[in-house]
Amino acid sequence: MPRRVFGLETEFGCLVRDPDLGDPEEVVEMVKDAAFERRKLGVLDIHSRDYAFEPAGAGGFLTNGGRLYIDAVGSHEEYATPECCSLDDLIVYDRAGRELLQSLLDDLELQEVVSFHNNSVDHFGGHTFGCHENYLVRTDDETFAAMIAALLPFLVTRQIFAGTGRVGGHRLTRPDSRSNIMTMSDHDVDFVWVSNFYGVEIDRNVDFQLSQRADHIVRTVSSRVRFNRAIINPKWDGFFTYQGRHRLHLLFGESNMSEYATMLKVGTTSLVLDLIEDNLAPDDLDIAEPLWTLRTISRDPEWRWLVPLTSGETIPAVDLQRRYLSAAQRYYTGRDAETDRVLAEWERTLDDLERDPLSTSDRLDWSAKRVLYERFIESEGVSWQDDIMHSLDLEYHNVNIAQSLYGGLEASGSIQRVTTDSQIARAMVEPPSNTRAQARGRIVEALIQRPHIRYIVDWDAVFVEPRRQITMRDPFFPYAREAASFIASMPSSGSYSGRRRSRRFDITE
Repeated sequence: MPRRVFGLETEFGCLVRDPDLGDPEEVVEMVKDAAFERRKLGVLDIHSRDYAFEPAGAGGFLTNGGRLYIDAVGSHEEYATPECCSLDDLIVYDRAGRELLQSLLDDLELQEVVSFHNNSVDHFGGHTFGCHENYLVRTDDETFAAMIAALLPFLVTRQIFAGTGRVGGHRLTRPDSRSNIMTMSDHDVDFVWVSNFYGVEIDRNVDFQLSQRADHIVRTVSSRVRFNRAIINPKWDGFFTYQGRHRLHLLFGESNMSEYATMLKVGTTSLVLDLIEDNLAPDDLDIAEPLWTLRTISRDPEWRWLVPLTSGETIPAVDLQRRYLSAAQRYYTGRDAETDRVLAEWERTLDDLERDPLSTSDRLDWSAKRVLYERFIESEGVSWQDDIMHSLDLEYHNVNIAQSLYGGLEASGSIQRVTTDSQIARAMVEPPSNTRAQARGRIVEALIQRPHIRYIVDWDAVFVEPRRQITMRDPFFPYAREAASFIASMPSSGSYSGRRRSRRFDITE
């Protein structure tokens, strides 16, 4: 699908089992420092990218073209893949982020007392954190509303195959609720960016649901994220704007462990965006209550997944998805091998979900969990509401593949893989070859060898002293020759020793 670049940003939960190490905020700082100072996997930002969210030293770009950083809201470790224009690359680089974090814990000999979790909910803390998706799309202020209207029915219902599954549920309440399990306003940044607070309570009325984040989504579209979580979060940032294309930032995404589920989630979404851009998407699927439908589909214990439309009709989510699938099959079959692969797997999965939802447990996270947990409940005589089930739910997402429940499924061949171990190992340090991440990764590698040079690295440009700059506006272009020339023009290591000072970094075009 070379007409689009995409990427994933994953926020990882951190569990610290040894109080002597400090709190999780201290541990994630330790891991970040190990990545940049010990392992030399990238270069730290020496400037503030955002005074509230990413101050200087919070993280930086990696040699693989992605980013590792600590988000100030929640103080969690976050990994952003490099820009990718193929699904295979995206899945490999997404998985590489998990393996990178685990390798850092191994290097620090913390693997027995600290774990990172590729999940999207804190069952008892009431917090949620996401896996955000980014797509380069053709849109502007005038067409954005129409795009959202055509996209929402798909996004609300794709959880039937993209949902990661969770034990239990949450209920949003007033902040002063006595049973509130969430501490409000832990971060100063909340007072700047948040317009509405709410509390979170454990909801004992649900045993298991498709989505980890559906309970926490309160807007369809919102420019603010914390306590205003939306399905879509518009981003009009310059470094993702190219020839009339902009970054579509999806907040309602979850951290899939299954490589297959990630492939299907991103692949189908990209195809639906193709339909919308080509004015070929179904135009009679407006959902009457998108947020209510989002939650009811997630929580439906009978898996009927009914969707009320503004027309007064009700359509099952599987059939709604088939409307998009049929349009994509009609117009895009035979376009390229990757498109045909997504279309075939989309159809197969929808057929299986209609026939027997649990027959997809060999490839989808929510159904794999459901089968695994039902077996445990039957063998151990516990209930869905027992704390052990929440612990199991967390351990499914442990990025330590040797310890996680998902890793056990993978090791036994019970769940499909898309990548290989050798591909992942390479992606931890090497950038993609066919996007601008290639140039950025090579330049970062060169900067590691020149520790005294002052620099600014961003997605679309790199600046170094004295007054040297490379601009990479086209995300589809690798800029290999330009990067080689730029690196050759850099001062050698030590040329600027002692000159790292606090003055403003002067940048010229």
